[in-house]
Amino acid sequence: MTQDPQIGREILPIPDRPAKGKPALDARDAEFPAIKPLRPPKGAPNVVIMLLDDMGFGCPSAFGGPVDMPTLARLADGGLKFNRFHTTALCSPTRQALMTGRNHHTAEMGSVAEVATSIPGYTSVRPNSVGTVAETLRLNGYNTGAFGKMHQTPVWEASTSGPFDRWPTGEGFEKFYGFVGGEANQWKPSLVEGTTPIETPDKEGYHLSEDLADQAISWMQHQQALTPDKPFFTYLSFGATHAPHHVAKEWIEKYRGRFDQGWDKVREETLERQKKLGIVPQETELSARHEEIQAWADLTDDEHKAYARLMEVYAGFAEHTDHQVGRFIDALQELGILDNTLVFYIAGDNGASAEGGLNGTANELKALNGIPDTVEATLKALDDLGSAKTYNHYPAGWAHAMDTPYQWTKQVASHWGGTRNGMVAHWPKGFKAKGEIRQQFHHVIDVVPTILEAAGLPEPYMVNGVAQKPIEGTSMAYAFDDANAADRRTTQYFEMFGNRGIYHDGWTAVTKHRTPWEIGKIQSFKEDDWELYDTTSDWAQAENLADKHPEKLRELYELFMVEAAKYNVFPMDDRTFERFNAEIAGRPDLMGGRTSLTLRPGMIHLMENTVLNVKNKSHTITASLDVPEEGGEGVVIAQGGRFAGWSLYVKDGRLTYCHNWFNRERFYVKAAELLSPGPVTVKFSFAYDGGKPGAGGTGTLFASNKEIASSRIERTVPLIYDANDGMEIGMDLGAQVTDDYPEGSSRFNGTIDWVRIDLGADDQSPKVSDEQQYHMRMGKQ
Repeated sequence: MTQDPQIGREILPIPDRPAKGKPALDARDAEFPAIKPLRPPKGAPNVVIMLLDDMGFGCPSAFGGPVDMPTLARLADGGLKFNRFHTTALCSPTRQALMTGRNHHTAEMGSVAEVATSIPGYTSVRPNSVGTVAETLRLNGYNTGAFGKMHQTPVWEASTSGPFDRWPTGEGFEKFYGFVGGEANQWKPSLVEGTTPIETPDKEGYHLSEDLADQAISWMQHQQALTPDKPFFTYLSFGATHAPHHVAKEWIEKYRGRFDQGWDKVREETLERQKKLGIVPQETELSARHEEIQAWADLTDDEHKAYARLMEVYAGFAEHTDHQVGRFIDALQELGILDNTLVFYIAGDNGASAEGGLNGTANELKALNGIPDTVEATLKALDDLGSAKTYNHYPAGWAHAMDTPYQWTKQVASHWGGTRNGMVAHWPKGFKAKGEIRQQFHHVIDVVPTILEAAGLPEPYMVNGVAQKPIEGTSMAYAFDDANAADRRTTQYFEMFGNRGIYHDGWTAVTKHRTPWEIGKIQSFKEDDWELYDTTSDWAQAENLADKHPEKLRELYELFMVEAAKYNVFPMDDRTFERFNAEIAGRPDLMGGRTSLTLRPGMIHLMENTVLNVKNKSHTITASLDVPEEGGEGVVIAQGGRFAGWSLYVKDGRLTYCHNWFNRERFYVKAAELLSPGPVTVKFSFAYDGGKPGAGGTGTLFASNKEIASSRIERTVPLIYDANDGMEIGMDLGAQVTDDYPEGSSRFNGTIDWVRIDLGADDQSPKVSDEQQYHMRMGKQ
């Protein structure tokens, strides 16, 4: 069976057809055409999508921002800047929309995967009727590789048990190297290759962004060496510039003193540069700073010092990321294939992030747990910001400045500060225009149809036997060589956490329902105030015309209701903590009512949603060990890392437990006596005080059912240990919970049979003595 080159590509995989030829009894007399490998239409370009995380419109120098990003500028000089390109205001939804060409609610990603619900539009389960561009290209003869952050996998499927249909390798990517969570420690990420968790490469000065570029370059070079006639699709989606903002000090020092003037002045300077570059019209007015964000002039000297340094770190982090993109572009050029590679460089999957709160933080995990950090804490860590010793994030004031000239930030889908991102398209062989700006209104869902048009491929109406929902995006290719082309996207809805709005023919009607840093402060949807902007004359949404044109506001409000109903937005969901509870949210829970979980040695990177939740409850950790003659040493089980978590381990032969409260306090329970060599069952029991989340309790250690230590643990982590570091058995990979064991030397030196977590009562231990366990291991029973 061979592929007929004349057959249409609307059905994928392309159906096989019998080969036509001259049959014969003897093969020497038979005549059949040679087998032709599947390839896309002649001239189809390579496709590369570079996606940065949490970068605002007013950040990169190519769009007037204060952060030097020479690769973005270089590609813009040889290509096109799109200055009215939009995302969804949040990472998972933008990524789902980018990969499918459908609105995020259509693709069932109404929010981040971690807070999925059973409500249609919000389940995080991409329908099989919504195929990905990677699968479409692969089934048309492309090689496909994904590198970096892939935050679209439903959390209950994000374990080594799968299913893997909605992992990158199940969504059309032949190669995947990266992570499937929302963020990563750049120095010590929890990595996956394919569907297999792997350890961070043991390389001095390792940094994730550099590793991702290395992996993408190597894969592309190998592919071109073996099949240079076969185009490829590379999706290089950095964890940067999402917090934690990690980068080597030499990159940070380039920006020392460059933000001392503060965010108010930086906004003014950025707008002036934007006008000079033609990024915004000359008459653009700077939108007002929100009253929740203090004026820089009203801050204390300590606040100035801490906040300026946090921004310096972010700027160095962003430029470093752009440098990695440049390395990949250089590799394309060295192979002589850059001219026929369609590159989309998207500077942000949403607006700049205000999730560091009003003060910023040296440890973002405090913010994720609803605990504001202090300026004093940041000042204490000032020299370590950006290093492996911190998990830093800048204040909301800088996020607002990085979204200049617009209002608001990431999560706020109602306003351009949350959704407008700079995008550069580069394809010398595909369009003649260079160094120009395109002002046509577009959305991230428009990337897929643009790719298909460039490759000469039809939109498939059936993929893997499933009829497909129509692509909702509009190709941008019409604007490549026509700066004055009329907009082909005239309407677009936006919604995230109840922040919502509608764009139509230059007008926007919007309402901010919730402020990102005000956790728990939610009003009724009916109480929301709608605003109206004419963006044909008010580029930055600076002048609210709701009172002047109530009839126009009503018209657009009604249009939003129609579009929202059409694309699965209703019912809107603004709940916060409730949605982290799988039972309340109605999503599957991998632990599904279980109160006991037995784990085995070598299990690593177990994400929090895939193991029992021991937070805010009494629990026990029991382990069957064989201690070597020279004495025990190393980790039995650990969860989380340096910035929040816990570990049960053996130190100098003594059983020890550590609870790490946000790298600020560590509570220890330490045994005085040594564990005897040979088989032993050890246990840590935690009696929770109860009351509000994060309360303390009493921790007790046992060896062979004998109590050997007990201590108070005054406070505990209430909501999340770490969005990067998971649970590991027999070691503590990533950023280690405690310095009690050396970096990179945490492995238990004896044998671990099993480790079991029990919630509440703990009488579920195997009724087998230590001696019996030893004999079973040795094969004597």
